[in-house]
Amino acid sequence: MLRIDDTIFSFDILEKKFRCDLPACLGNCCRYGDSGAPLSNEEVHILESVYPIVKTFMRPEGIAAVQEKGTSVKDFENDNVTPLVGNEECAYAIVDGDIFKCAIEQAFEQGRIKFRKPVSCHLFPARIKYYSDFRAVNYQELPICSSAREKGKNDGVYVYEFLKEPLIRALGEEMYSELCIAAEELRKQRSGKKL
Repeated sequence: MLRIDDTIFSFDILEKKFRCDLPACLGNCCRYGDSGAPLSNEEVHILESVYPIVKTFMRPEGIAAVQEKGTSVKDFENDNVTPLVGNEECAYAIVDGDIFKCAIEQAFEQGRIKFRKPVSCHLFPARIKYYSDFRAVNYQELPICSSAREKGKNDGVYVYEFLKEPLIRALGEEMYSELCIAAEELRKQRSGKKL
């Protein structure tokens, strides 16, 4: 583990390679999981306010799920999450050909709203867990992302590099810069030990 101020990073964030490969994985992170995407309290309110616009981008089954359950719900751990269609995909998931995408992000990309999507979605496959005196950033190595791991290896892209924009969004530019320095130092140390 690496600690920077009040944030602890798993070494996987620095050492594993990853780059999304939508044509191969088909956006299955929007489709499969234990529950919906985690939401902060602020994001719960944002989703309520932008929903009338986001709704215009959604599929009928997603709209029905939100009408039945609300723009956010509590999951089995009592955390705020996005609602699901049945027990599978996120209610905000849309389908573009074979690929699952996000209605919230579509509205953002078309300039209709200023909220891109929940930070937890933007950060995927990393997660931030908050504790009383620190936060932990961990990488989840999931079967649905096998093509992204392969693409990351082929392209030489580390998890923290792929997640630059969402890590800056969540933690700030200064912490991201420190993370990059730490990753470089770690690689130097590890390569030195092999010699």
